[in-house]
Amino acid sequence: MPTTPDALPGLETPSPQAAPRTAADYSIERELAAAGAARIAGVDEVGRGAWAGPVVVCAAVTDLSDPPVHGEVRLTDSKLLTAARREAFAGVLPGWLTGWAIGVSEPGEIDEVGMTEALRRAAGRALAALPEPPDMVILDGGHDYLGAPWRVRCEIGADRRSVSVAAASVLAKVYRDRLMAELGAEYPAYGFAESAGYPSPAHQRALEESGPTPHHRLSWSYLDDLPRWRHLRVRRDPLAGSGQLSLL
Repeated sequence: MPTTPDALPGLETPSPQAAPRTAADYSIERELAAAGAARIAGVDEVGRGAWAGPVVVCAAVTDLSDPPVHGEVRLTDSKLLTAARREAFAGVLPGWLTGWAIGVSEPGEIDEVGMTEALRRAAGRALAALPEPPDMVILDGGHDYLGAPWRVRCEIGADRRSVSVAAASVLAKVYRDRLMAELGAEYPAYGFAESAGYPSPAHQRALEESGPTPHHRLSWSYLDDLPRWRHLRVRRDPLAGSGQLSLL
């Protein structure tokens, strides 16, 4: 297939007819730009429901130019891409984006403050690390967990509809998958490389036999189903503020 002169190395620009219906576009970004937003950041997270590992948030900013493609596959939600496609996109997106950054909340922080606050902190870290602060944020989902001082547009399915959110989705997923693969080498019985910290059969067997690692979320309810390790479960005291934990 021919490539255009400005195509990114290793990626081809297909004809418009080749674009799948799930390909992200700039309809949300252009609507916000028409309303006066100059710098728009797409934000997406990965790892929210995992039992182990951090929650990772990426913020991505584009110049509204045509995004890179891989073969005839256009940029979209990372969950709709194979691992190989995600890696291919992750190899070129950093050079194409005008800005991007990762924010992380580790399991200990998640246990301490809860997932909503952990997401807010991780997203805030990602946005604060951008070269320039955005004046509008597109957040995937129907709930604004960011809040002030950020101006937020929540869009359900934004990772399939917004190029900047799709880019954030891919980079967050690849970043976290690589991190979990490293933890998998350190704790091979838990199958982190394959499960990314979610409850796979191998992961659950390892928990039953050996208990949680230092990378597990101890406030998650899976510990209630593990009699040998139930005593490690921690809870936040809702009346004492975000810093109070109790050991059960």
